[in-house]
Amino acid sequence: MSRHIVGLAVAPGTPVFELAIPCEVFGLDRSDLVEPWYELRTYAAEPGPLPSTGGLSLYAAHRLGDLPEADTVVVAALSRQAQLAPPPELVAAVREAHRRGRRILALCTGTYILAAAGLLDGRRATTHWMNAGDFAHRFPDVELDPGPLYIDHGDVITTAGSGAAIDVCLHLLRRDHGAAVAAEVARRMVVPPHREGARPQITRPAVAGRDRDGGLAPVLEWAAGRLHLPLTVAELARAAHMSERTLLRRFRDALGVSPLQWLLQQRIRLAQELLETTDLPVEEVARRTGFGSAANLRYHFVRVAGLSPQSYRHVFRYRPAAAEAETAAAAAAAAAAAAAGGGDANGQDALARTRLVARS
Repeated sequence: MSRHIVGLAVAPGTPVFELAIPCEVFGLDRSDLVEPWYELRTYAAEPGPLPSTGGLSLYAAHRLGDLPEADTVVVAALSRQAQLAPPPELVAAVREAHRRGRRILALCTGTYILAAAGLLDGRRATTHWMNAGDFAHRFPDVELDPGPLYIDHGDVITTAGSGAAIDVCLHLLRRDHGAAVAAEVARRMVVPPHREGARPQITRPAVAGRDRDGGLAPVLEWAAGRLHLPLTVAELARAAHMSERTLLRRFRDALGVSPLQWLLQQRIRLAQELLETTDLPVEEVARRTGFGSAANLRYHFVRVAGLSPQSYRHVFRYRPAAAEAETAAAAAAAAAAAAAGGGDANGQDALARTRLVARS
């Protein structure tokens, strides 16, 4: 049985993280689990060293012209320059690989290459939530959904950013070799074995464009200090000393959103900040952010951030006092075990047990 070739297609400036994930999942020899394991090959416009991020470089041994020899093509995330001008040789190679029936996976902004190749026209796709506005503007024929971690059409798979690369690579492993193999690889990587592709990305509301001439600065500052109030367009217009029609036009021209959309963005961002940094009840967070009720906050928060306020706080709220208490308890347990003559091994066991109890 021949090896399944995974072709990693890269361009200059590809981020290191998105390179490392397919290398970890498919590139390490795990033939103790499945024989034969995958063969990972790296493809670029020209073989040789290629700059990445953080002052690092990678070596591509194969030309993009040979990319269709791979059974699965993984298009790595792109640099900002490659997003603005997708390399034509990479676009052509991916298009030809798809024409020959190869499975195509785009990680993060690699989705731009698939869209430029015409592989996503009329189809649902996702990418990193921070790039959603730009992507939707540049590829209007693609049905962009910035919510899911990944979307799998069978022949074409697109993913959200960064950590979603782990989820989608394990997903493909599960498709190819079953849940048990994927779960074992996840255990070795010390990551959860399965997050559904439909699970939402945890996002912040899109940042509105900049008020470049500063004409709206006074009213923006005025409104930002009154987010707890039920502000209307009429009140914003009065504060800005202009008509409602003029205010709407100025917001659209300068920020790309309506006044009420801008207010919603600011309220959600303030709610996220309060959930991350305080223990205020959700009802109080709703009051301080102008949503009025916990139910209203939850409705808008889930739509924008992808999960409930309570779940968001659970993920992002850091409690240093709890962490310090856990560390102190663990250290005390380890010291007690060592003093009782259990030695270092028992002390480490006690440390681990205490951490488990503290986190449960």
